[in-house]
Formats: sequence, structure tokens, C-alpha cells
Amino acid sequence: MVLASIGFFALSVFGLGALSVATDRDIIAVEGLGQVPGAVGMILAVVAFALSLGATLRRRRPSFGSALVIALLTALVHLATLWIAVLAAAESLIIATAVAGDLVRGGASAVVLVAAAIAGWSGIALRRTRSERPRWPWEHDEGE
Repeated sequence: MVLASIGFFALSVFGLGALSVATDRDIIAVEGLGQVPGAVGMILAVVAFALSLGATLRRRRPSFGSALVIALLTALVHLATLWIAVLAAAESLIIATAVAGDLVRGGASAVVLVAAAIAGWSGIALRRTRSERPRWPWEHDEGE
């Protein structure tokens, strides 16, 4: 679960950065807003991802279809958190709604959705294969 959560964060940051470079625009392009709404949105998105993946992995044989539910929940939490954070920072319902609309239209929400789907699928795959931590050849108990 931890590896998948870190992977989600890394994929999201890379994807959002690549989107910003490709479009030559800031992800949140509001003058004077600062970076706090984006940081809060990403932190709560990672928390939502980790909690929903953790709940999924508690099942004996988690379904790969759960990755879609995890991705949708994570993207919605990210969007809602950013809307609330911008509303608190800018004190304007119109600006908060415009920023949320720009995230959806500009592709930022899609980046978060895809990153969560990939990381969620990976976390489920690790659980279903019953993988263990890597071991050096001399750590095996076979020779003793």
C-alpha cells in the first residue's frame, strides 16, 4: 500500500508537471493564490488514495475493478479539496468554481485520475501476487 501511494504521488506530480510544460500554463492560474491550495489538494488526494486502497487490500482477493473506484474517489477528493482550498484562500465562490472547471477542462483532473488508476492497479497486483520484500540470496533460510 505504501509503495502504491508513493507511486501515485510521483505519477501525479510528474503528470501535472508534464501537462504544465506541454500546455505552457500553470495548473492553477490565479494571480496571488499561492501554492497552498494545490499542496492541500494533493495531500488529501494521497490520503484518500491510501485509505481506499487499504480498504480494498483488506479483502482476501481484491478485484482489479476496484482500481477504477479508487481512481474516481481520489480524483473527486482532489477536485473537491482544491475547490474548498481556493474558496478559503480567494474568498470567492466564482474563482473557486472557475479553478475547479479549469482543472477538469485543462486535463489536470484526468492526470490525477489516470495516476490513481495505474497506482491502484499496481497495489492490487502486488497484493494478489502475494509479493514479499526483496531478499538477498544469502537471506534465504534454505541453506540452514
